[in-house]
Amino acid sequence: MSLVIRSLHIYPVKSCAGIDLAESAVDERGLAHDRRWMVVDEEGMFLTQRTLPAMALIRPALRDGGLRLDAPGMLPLDVPADLPAGRAGRGESGRGESGHAQRPVRVWRDDVPADDAGDEAAAWLSAFLQRPCRLVRMAGRARRLAGPDRVAAWRLQFGAMAPGLAGEHAFGFADGYPFLITAQASLDDLNARLAAAGEAPVPMNRFRPNIVLDGLEAYDEDHLAMLACGEARFALVKPCTRCAVPDVDQLTARRGEAVGRTLAAYRSREAGVVFGQNAVVQAGPGAVLRVGDEVRADWAF
Repeated sequence: MSLVIRSLHIYPVKSCAGIDLAESAVDERGLAHDRRWMVVDEEGMFLTQRTLPAMALIRPALRDGGLRLDAPGMLPLDVPADLPAGRAGRGESGRGESGHAQRPVRVWRDDVPADDAGDEAAAWLSAFLQRPCRLVRMAGRARRLAGPDRVAAWRLQFGAMAPGLAGEHAFGFADGYPFLITAQASLDDLNARLAAAGEAPVPMNRFRPNIVLDGLEAYDEDHLAMLACGEARFALVKPCTRCAVPDVDQLTARRGEAVGRTLAAYRSREAGVVFGQNAVVQAGPGAVLRVGDEVRADWAF
């Protein structure tokens, strides 16, 4: 069986519901529109399903460069691409290029500038999540770099495969890298183990990947150095360590324990429980990925 892209997914607002795509443009920050928006608390600290599983129920849609947000019991909220002028709440740091409020926000250890989406969006999110919070968009001048040490280690071992992958790799509000790549066979194996334990199977959306591959054996992604698809070259630089989010049902926001417990029994590594691979990309202008595209794999052995 040839190796192909089974599905593509973006998450316009970090830790909110995803959008399934038939195709997507690619740039160094990931798939177009992926994790360019984020929910933060009053201090500018990022919020996720780890502590607020109800974020899974917030459904973003892309509209003319902005967003529409839907959630149970809420009227839809339209957030324009041209964000309104106004206060950014506590921590405001000034105005962006278009006059809208701008503030520093934090994702893990990274402090980056962000455009505030305004009081209406803040009130909508605060009402649904039952805590004060605000919606922000990554500022055009913001630049987070994906795992420089991991990228450098990949370059030393495999850099001859794709010299263009050796540089810096900026990305959006994802945890640490612009891409998460998983394999359907690995999920099938997990579901077989869940079934053997009397637990229900889970869909791939529990793991929030960007690219899902068909044609690999279970966990073969652990042994890949590089993938190539059209004009895009992906360096698989780090196994993805998993938090509590795979135990959150993305349709109901209910939290369980079966996924994490099952994975921990056979996928524990020194860094933690792993599933999927984080990647950076080298992609030419106009690069596009499509469901069904064939992918070439270079192995790490």
